[in-house]
Amino acid sequence: MERILIKDLGKHVGEVVSIKGWVSVRRDQGKMVFFDFRDRSGVVQGVVLPKSPAIETAKDVRVESAVAIEGKVNARPEKNVNAKVQNGAIELEVTGIRVLGRAEALPFDISVDGYNLDLTTELDHRALTLRHPRLQAIFKVQAVIIDSFREYMKSQDFFEFQAPAITPATAEGGAEVFQIDYFDKRAYLTQSPQLYKQIVMTAFERVFSVNKVFRAEPSATTRHITEIVSLDAEMGFIDSWRDVRDMSENTVRYILQEVGKKCAKELEFLGATLPTMLDSTPTLSLTEAQEKIFAATGRDVRGHKDLNPEDERELYEIIKKETGSDFVYVYGYPTRQKPFYVYPNPENPEFNEGMDLLCRGVEWLSGGRRINDYKQLLEHLRIWNMEPKKVEMFLEAFRYGVPPEGGFALGAERMTMQILGLKNIREATLFPRDMNRIDHRLSDVEAPDGQ
Repeated sequence: MERILIKDLGKHVGEVVSIKGWVSVRRDQGKMVFFDFRDRSGVVQGVVLPKSPAIETAKDVRVESAVAIEGKVNARPEKNVNAKVQNGAIELEVTGIRVLGRAEALPFDISVDGYNLDLTTELDHRALTLRHPRLQAIFKVQAVIIDSFREYMKSQDFFEFQAPAITPATAEGGAEVFQIDYFDKRAYLTQSPQLYKQIVMTAFERVFSVNKVFRAEPSATTRHITEIVSLDAEMGFIDSWRDVRDMSENTVRYILQEVGKKCAKELEFLGATLPTMLDSTPTLSLTEAQEKIFAATGRDVRGHKDLNPEDERELYEIIKKETGSDFVYVYGYPTRQKPFYVYPNPENPEFNEGMDLLCRGVEWLSGGRRINDYKQLLEHLRIWNMEPKKVEMFLEAFRYGVPPEGGFALGAERMTMQILGLKNIREATLFPRDMNRIDHRLSDVEAPDGQ
């Protein structure tokens, strides 16, 4: 018998069908056994009656076993219909159960009502806890975020490419990189596809990538991890950094619209509301942002080179109160605080044309205009104390006619965390990597060969 997906069972009332999936819930009531079965498409309740040929097997089936089920799709009596849940108008009368993969006794309850694990336990048992509806909802939202980024980029004629994860030099010019042994040479895990996307841009004009990037930041905060999914875009022939801001704003707006449209059930289940984006997102220079913070709180951060987490939270609260926006752009950072390729403001070179987008007090996006002049890039490399030879391939592209250009990057995990109101970015990461964890807590993992 051909398998039917659970989401389609409502079309087969009165018919005998075959489904395959997992046992989510098992309830013994007298001589009957009730189950909730799930597959990739949804959930349905099944009942094994006392005289069913499947009753003996049903008594031995554990939660999370993979099963093949045969049964008749029955309409529920009107008084038992639950319009708020999937398949709330039907029930599967089970006549046959075949166990495809037997589950051992679970170490803890992962049902919707019984799941109450701390984050450490949840991550230590990621292979099991991913089956919980809450985690599945989180990562369905994240999948739509990434897909929507791709969709919008392609709709705007951006070309997709994949940047390498191993690089001979660091794009950001900092020390927070993972150095690796590359045969008998020194190499690094990429901090960013930045240099590569600028190179590819010189051939295709508009480019984007969805890449894993690595940051060796010695921090254990709730919003930093060492391996992230970076959503990057770069575009040529811009007139100013505002063109990049506008493209990034439209990209974020599209992502939010698609999440709202495609993940309504997940958002409701998680109790999440999408952040508010106005028709025109408030945009402030760093100096203006610091003045606002001082005027509203009396805390003087004027002249600081960047916004710290407290500044970002306070600025969000100010902007939210003034405009209703959950987003704010901040631009015009001190030039020496940003990577060598960021374009200095021609009228005030001490400040650059880089920008950040904050959402609900946390940075989502960074970007801006880049330097496209070869000689200016060489001068910046000298000032930043970087060796031109290490970025020779990058520089070669800029010797041969590069237009004014810029780009931006979003972090998929941080976007997921902020959209869903999660407390820790690890909740928004399938398999988090940080200072203390590579799948398992590093202190709990024995070194090989007694090392």
